[in-house]
Amino acid sequence: MKNKFLLPIVIILLLSGCKATHDIVYLQDAGQKAIFNPAENTKIPDPVIKVGDLLSITVNSNTPEAAQPFNLPIYPMSTNSGGGYSINASLSGGQGSLQNYLVDDEGKIIYPVIGKLFVAGMTKSQVADLIKSKIYPRYMKEEPIILIRFAGFKVTVLGEVAKPGVFYINNEKITILEALAQAGDLTMFGMRENILLIRENEGKRETIRLDLRDKNLLNSPYYFLQQDDVLYVQPNEIKINNTAFSSTISIPISVIGTLTSLTSLIIIMINLAK
Repeated sequence: MKNKFLLPIVIILLLSGCKATHDIVYLQDAGQKAIFNPAENTKIPDPVIKVGDLLSITVNSNTPEAAQPFNLPIYPMSTNSGGGYSINASLSGGQGSLQNYLVDDEGKIIYPVIGKLFVAGMTKSQVADLIKSKIYPRYMKEEPIILIRFAGFKVTVLGEVAKPGVFYINNEKITILEALAQAGDLTMFGMRENILLIRENEGKRETIRLDLRDKNLLNSPYYFLQQDDVLYVQPNEIKINNTAFSSTISIPISVIGTLTSLTSLIIIMINLAK
């Protein structure tokens, strides 16, 4: 009797296991495995500005009145503003919010007095030099100090980690290991040899497969993450099969349980009728 019930379940599991990977794994067949050169020693990258980025830009001078026209006003709360920028960067003192510059679809920002500036593809230091060349010495007699930060430098970690989510990085520098640590590290079901990195590079999306076990990852261009990078930790076969088993076996068990209950009810009714 037991074998009669067991055989159909085994057959269902074998059939469902073939398509479990197709149903569960994200972004299948995306990305090629990265091959590292052990001789390479990649420097810490300087983040490159992209379309959609929010930038916090402040111009400082010993004469505040001279720098004031080139700084956006402070608002007491986060709102939306027109002209190509928005407000959402809180001041450290908690007194208000600084307006941020949104890099539009053309890769430009609208800057006070100067007008539109093309900044996409540039680093923060390059944009600072560009702004300085526009305002000094034409508008300011004293050489200004220009500070630029990303208003929302973030990375996303998905898949087989303890705490998947979007993580905002204040110092604008994070390694792949630090990002995984932020997400609570991989679970026992995560594939260490198959981490998918999704990165936007010069307007195109790259997909790269990384092996955390490879020591050469430390010196690769993928060790330090960039703004808006996404990491996806793929589940291993054990997790995939367990998930397929749980979803597949629940239906037969439910049916068997219902039939058992009905049979018991019928037997009780027959006994009562005697």
